[in-house]
Amino acid sequence: MKIHVLTLFPEMLKEFFQSSMIGRAVQKGILSLHAVDVRGYSLDKHKKVDDYPYGGGAGMLMQAQPVFDAWKDVTGGGRVRTVYVTPQGIPFTQRMAEELAKEEELVFLCGHYEGIDQRVLEETVTDYVSIGDYVLTGGELPAMVMIDAVGRLIPGVLGNDSSAEEESFYNDLLEYPQYSRPEIWHDKKVPDVLLSGDHRKISQWRLEQSRRRTAQIRPDLYAKYERRQELIGRLMKDKRNYIHMIESLRRGRAEILFWEGDDILLYDRRCVTCMISASCREAGRRMLDLIPGETRSVVASQAFLNELFCGSGHSGADGSGGGEVPEAARICSQFEIHSECSQLLYTQKTPLPVQHKDIRLLTMDQLDYVSERYSYDGRSYVEARIREGVMYGAFVEGEQVGFIGMHSEGSLGLLYVEEAYRRHGIARSLEAYMINRTLEKGWTPYGHVMVGNEGSFALQEKMGLYRSDRTVWWLERK
Repeated sequence: MKIHVLTLFPEMLKEFFQSSMIGRAVQKGILSLHAVDVRGYSLDKHKKVDDYPYGGGAGMLMQAQPVFDAWKDVTGGGRVRTVYVTPQGIPFTQRMAEELAKEEELVFLCGHYEGIDQRVLEETVTDYVSIGDYVLTGGELPAMVMIDAVGRLIPGVLGNDSSAEEESFYNDLLEYPQYSRPEIWHDKKVPDVLLSGDHRKISQWRLEQSRRRTAQIRPDLYAKYERRQELIGRLMKDKRNYIHMIESLRRGRAEILFWEGDDILLYDRRCVTCMISASCREAGRRMLDLIPGETRSVVASQAFLNELFCGSGHSGADGSGGGEVPEAARICSQFEIHSECSQLLYTQKTPLPVQHKDIRLLTMDQLDYVSERYSYDGRSYVEARIREGVMYGAFVEGEQVGFIGMHSEGSLGLLYVEEAYRRHGIARSLEAYMINRTLEKGWTPYGHVMVGNEGSFALQEKMGLYRSDRTVWWLERK
């Protein structure tokens, strides 16, 4: 990702750009950070960038010309997402950080004095964002806050596959209290459960502490958490067919866009994917209006939804064959069926044996190997999976012979083994390894297998995975 910061004080950002995780990400080439001095674009011989505002009033205003020329220089005049840091903006949240982390390029515009000429804001800014209801002397500190929050969500920045998902605001819960050495400090002892070595009890204790803390400090977040848990309970009655929705909710990924009875629409902003289940065609049609415009994929649980999303079934707004087609229908008609799958899930809590011992976390050094053998979703997708830290490879005498991973929405997949090493138990070991890793996080391992892939079904069932009795369809934007 490329990030440009338009500022009057570039020196404020230099140390930030070179320190901690952000600095390491820059050194690795994961992030590109550039502080742009707006004064360098002033046409005034004294490099003046401010003037008195028309209509009078206290203070000075940043002029349009140097700001626009700086912006145009870094963007080429294209519509790069540009964030104006201002107390008048919408509040910055973790959800917004996740959304911005998907961009390939960002511009942060830092104001000073009484602000910036409105005319240049109208021509350049896409988002007006605030980090709180207070006023600072400039936008550099808020910009650094947002860059830190966004940057740490980019695959590879944190350097592991769990830190970003086990912290404050994960799954709408605040983080549990943490303790370190010494065991007793100021007559206060570390809770006994944390010294027990029983990871299941520790996880239960941490969840309960998170729930208590959130209910007390952030009742608004806790209300969202309770609604999420209520929906999970309902879906658990048909766990095999709704495991994708259940796990997306459990892992704190899915946002509930709509839920009434059996009509459910979830949205995972991280992978820009909707999951939908409807009781009837009319219910599905109503939910079309709630599909976010940027949605790239839809997982549909009923066959009639395919007609709605893929263009047929839109003969009329009321299904009668006449009248105007809703705008949402036009958007959704841009989808097409990508794959037809059955879901399989591992319901036991006990780890599986892994016979092949040389299984390692993959790095960018293995990108070419994986992308050449798994071209189904493209090289950029494979690269993102490796950077996310969810791809593992099998090696024999130092040479890679296969791999497996976790898809962007949370299902297991991307399984491949070299022809010469098949029927040697390597595929089974790779999948067992991934199942065990998933269990360690307290999640239920599941996967999507294309209808007709009987070889894969046989492998999953040998390993103890249960197969759903209904089909799900992956729909992709054309």
